[in-house]
Amino acid sequence: MPTSACLKSWAFIPKHKPVFEALQEELAQRAAQGLLRRRRLLESAQGAHIRVDGREVLSFCSNDYLGLANHPALIAAVQESAATAGVGGGASHLITGHHRLHHEVEDALAGFVGLPRALLFSTGYMANIGIVTALVGRGDAVFADRLNHASLNDAVVLSRAELKRYPHNDMAVLEQLLKVSKAKRKLVLADAVFSMDGDMAPVADMLALCERYDAWLMLDDAHGFGVLGNGRGILAEYNISSPRIIYMATLGKAAGVAGAFVAGAAVLIESMIQNARSYVYTTASPPMLAAALLASLNIIETESWRRERLNLLIQRLRDGLQECRWSLADSSTPIQPLMIGGNEEVLNVSERLLERGILVPAIRPPTVPKGTARLRISLSAAHTVDDVAQLVNAIKEIASQ
Repeated sequence: MPTSACLKSWAFIPKHKPVFEALQEELAQRAAQGLLRRRRLLESAQGAHIRVDGREVLSFCSNDYLGLANHPALIAAVQESAATAGVGGGASHLITGHHRLHHEVEDALAGFVGLPRALLFSTGYMANIGIVTALVGRGDAVFADRLNHASLNDAVVLSRAELKRYPHNDMAVLEQLLKVSKAKRKLVLADAVFSMDGDMAPVADMLALCERYDAWLMLDDAHGFGVLGNGRGILAEYNISSPRIIYMATLGKAAGVAGAFVAGAAVLIESMIQNARSYVYTTASPPMLAAALLASLNIIETESWRRERLNLLIQRLRDGLQECRWSLADSSTPIQPLMIGGNEEVLNVSERLLERGILVPAIRPPTVPKGTARLRISLSAAHTVDDVAQLVNAIKEIASQ
């Protein structure tokens, strides 16, 4: 959509009202910089081929890595459970909202990732806010990767703990920061798979540092759960375990449903139940979603072909774009960023792909650092080899012009 069309949704505010003028100026500035965001209107279920903004497109936008968001088994689980458990959660988990289905999926998730207990949250953002603010506060310190997700950064600010940021995956700097810290409690905080780059944190090295300097290690495995470690996530991928680990993963990506969970030592989870404000003070998620998650976990565990197809598609994409003038970031995950550079150029490439019926999102600052605008290609087991070939050919054609 042209920028002028985007502006119409907010430019109608009367300019004589000073309270709105600053907001109008900020929006106009974002538009001028090529940074104004808008929502596309999805008119179908998620999948490799979707209907969006009135047209059919081949989509490389979704985090539905295993193709489960529209799976018949998950749909049937929702329908069946809605008949007995209803729709709304009705109350917080600590009143009457903690349904048997919630409890069953918490037990199943803990067993699946190999940790003693798990706790459901309504969203990944709420999970990160709740975990960090329940664990650390004034007098404590958090050591965070500079490329961490915004929800982790916001959680640290809300916790009032001291924030120490280290360069991306730089273990030497992290060790130095831990070594000199006098904080009462230390928490090392990182994405397991970085959402805009697709690379993985060196979790074994991070755990070794946490053991050496008496710190907690919290991993946000939003993009690894269901994909890495035979679906069990980053801990299984690296074959590591420790009572120091706080493991968080979201359930609206590879799992195909919604929500998130934290898993770890029993005392950690009990502490979250008592102190995580984004858990205590919110209505429980619909029980029917927990039923869908139980169906999803069964598929993640038993249908390894989905991950095998993902790996095949990742390799086909990387092989196909080797000679392209734009390079893919170093990633072995379904997140494959094609580095373009400038805001206007990445928007232009994204638009030209859309003209060919292919939807790939343009990611710009402040989501990524200035000068690193990119196409964020997300692959799914729902894609075919032909789908990826179509994308590769379109990108190479645009790049050659």
